[in-house]
Amino acid sequence: MHVVAKRLEALGITLPRPAAPVANYVPTVKTGSLVIVSGQVPFGLDGKIANVHTGKLTSASPIEHAREAARLCAINVIAQLEAEILDLDRVSRVVRLGGFFAVDGTFEALAQAMNGASNLIADVFADKGRHARTTIGVSYLPLNALCEVEAMFELEY
Repeated sequence: MHVVAKRLEALGITLPRPAAPVANYVPTVKTGSLVIVSGQVPFGLDGKIANVHTGKLTSASPIEHAREAARLCAINVIAQLEAEILDLDRVSRVVRLGGFFAVDGTFEALAQAMNGASNLIADVFADKGRHARTTIGVSYLPLNALCEVEAMFELEY
């Protein structure tokens, strides 16, 4: 078994079937040694978004739901990446994560919510998982998702 697959197993993570695009785009693009993964929403293993991971964050929203949504998005990012490259041990560096959260008004804990994705990536890819990051609040996301995460990975040849 490969190193990254062992880490996923130790974390109790089963990668879902990669979601099909819902518009005119592809889930991943490989160019040179980079793989860019299109934004992924917090689908569960059943291919649906749980109600607690839909809608908009407000100043009264519990951070746990936002953090878990970001974590699920990161799991879906990894599923798309694996579908593209087949062997996750080929990742030499997680270059960047971009996180988008649907907000209504203010939600002061966006950075902490995005840690749901960042912490998972670091747990799965270890030192190779340390990445640059952007976290943005937006007015709406596809499928009324609470969060969407995109990523860029560098591969070993």
